Amino acid sequence: MNDNSEKAIKASIFSIFGNASLAIIKFLAGYFGNSYALIADAIESSADVFSSIFVFFGLKYSARPADENHPYGHGKAEALITFLVVTFLIVSAIIIAKESINNIITPHHQPAPFTLLVLGGIILFKELSFQYVMRKSIETNSSSLKADAWHHRSDAITSLMAFIGISISLVMGPGWEAADDVAALFASTFILYNAYKILRPALGEIMDEQLYEEEVEEIRKISLNVSGVIATEKCNVRKSGMYYFVDLHMIVDGNISVVEGHEISHHLKDEIKEKMPQVQDVLVHIEPTFVSVRKYFRDHHIEDRKVRE
Repeated sequence: MNDNSEKAIKASIFSIFGNASLAIIKFLAGYFGNSYALIADAIESSADVFSSIFVFFGLKYSARPADENHPYGHGKAEALITFLVVTFLIVSAIIIAKESINNIITPHHQPAPFTLLVLGGIILFKELSFQYVMRKSIETNSSSLKADAWHHRSDAITSLMAFIGISISLVMGPGWEAADDVAALFASTFILYNAYKILRPALGEIMDEQLYEEEVEEIRKISLNVSGVIATEKCNVRKSGMYYFVDLHMIVDGNISVVEGHEISHHLKDEIKEKMPQVQDVLVHIEPTFVSVRKYFRDHHIEDRKVRE
């Protein structure tokens, strides 16, 4: 198991225990403090526990090395796990919305003031959790860990909405008992929005959608610094788990030997993998040109490139 996988798995373990602890705290505070917004928060945190467990096992599985049946590794499992995480988000949002509506139309007592203290601590913890897990998702390039991070952020937002709703209920007094339920209803729509934001890139990953223009530009820059490479044509990048697979067409002098072209392609592959550790493999296709380098650049309208004569 590599360093990225270990970092991601440790972050997922943190999420599991953090969500489990907060689910218990929220439910107890909501039950004894007469706040459905807090109980709704507890429901979401309970769903978060299971989704974080799925993320943990998904990361463990996707970290397996390539084998005979999976020559490109097991990274696609990460995107599949992300779909499960999104499903948990959608289900929890629907449950919260349904129960919020029921509580809005059902008279009940005002929430207890101490629930605001509980919510304040929860908001702070969940925002810090989001920052930590998101940082690890960026370091490891993990889509499922990013989804887990957004779980923390959505939890912080629902807690903030509950804080606002309970505050309104306590300040405005009788007749405003349902303010925290309305807050929970608004929070459910935010959760659905986050679910879409998490689902979209994961769907692109499964479909091998070309979403990595920054990586493509970096690959082209690296290529032009490799001796013997005149230019690059097609460059397709697809993501599998935490890593990228690259298909690259490079332009070389058509008068060189097959052996020389082969050596250049290997040098190019090694250079890309060294400069971009997140690239798992590079498939290089050699395209020959029999015109001068400057003429090639001029004919193809390529500017501001390093030209070798």
